[in-house]
Amino acid sequence: MSGVEHLHELLGLPAVDFRCETGGAARPAAGEAAWRLRVDPYDDAGNHTWEQEFDAFLDAVDPAGVRALIIGQWGESYEADSSFPIGLVVAAADRLTSLEAVFVGDLEMEEAEISWIEQSDVTALLAAFPGLTELGVRGGTGLAFPPVSHASLRALTIESGGLPAEVVRGVVDSELPALERLELWLGVSAYGGSTSPADLAPLLSGTRFPRLHHLGLCNSELQNEIAAAIASAPVVARLRTLDLSSGTLGDEGAAALLEGQPLTHLGALDLHHHFLTEPMERRVSDELVPHGVRVDLSERCEPWGGRGAAGRYTTVAE
Repeated sequence: MSGVEHLHELLGLPAVDFRCETGGAARPAAGEAAWRLRVDPYDDAGNHTWEQEFDAFLDAVDPAGVRALIIGQWGESYEADSSFPIGLVVAAADRLTSLEAVFVGDLEMEEAEISWIEQSDVTALLAAFPGLTELGVRGGTGLAFPPVSHASLRALTIESGGLPAEVVRGVVDSELPALERLELWLGVSAYGGSTSPADLAPLLSGTRFPRLHHLGLCNSELQNEIAAAIASAPVVARLRTLDLSSGTLGDEGAAALLEGQPLTHLGALDLHHHFLTEPMERRVSDELVPHGVRVDLSERCEPWGGRGAAGRYTTVAE
């Protein structure tokens, strides 16, 4: 789970850990922080549950003013799935009347590997909060995202070491007319990733999500195939930023991108963590940077064990 850490912000608000006891220090106003709630199941001094922590939070911070909520460790996350904390948040919808953003599963490696995080049907949050504009999820195990209609959601991020195809199809089949930013970490088959370029076809056709201007299809062992699909995808023409980072992209995928439709209208192209050769790095830069495209080619990687393409790896898997 390298490269994954606790959120520093959500909805542009700084992430603040809620604590029942502040030691006399003043808390931020309810709407001035992205409140993170988490409990350590191995902390003998704590002796409280996520439910107790959430109840204390609702009592201590004006819930009607809360704009952003981060669901951190809710116990032994590989045993109890996220329907537990999600259900508590949904049940408090009549009190969390200003909630705009939720992130589910803000755990680092020391708390749980990303593949150990047991998720659930996160669309319950969209049904309960029609004003939600941002939803983020970490972990693909047990994750469900049946097609949903939501008029307000502008940003959706799903971070995973292996994203099931049915989740991607649920996202793509959803009615999200306000969606501007979509980021999917597709992962590897060894950890449940089963998404193929065919599953992405409706998204890449440009017929979905009319306001989309940022697309991230990241952390994939099929990054070359995705790059080839992107090369002729109609959706690219209206994007401002494109993220194909953290996967197994090699010269063949980069060449497909450059030989496809023009990318010079982009403001940024993120390819960091890649397996490009130096000549291909120069070619990408020479063809795009003079047009004002900010290209991130950092973190050139070498295949494991000198195994060539078979030794390429994603940033996040287990």
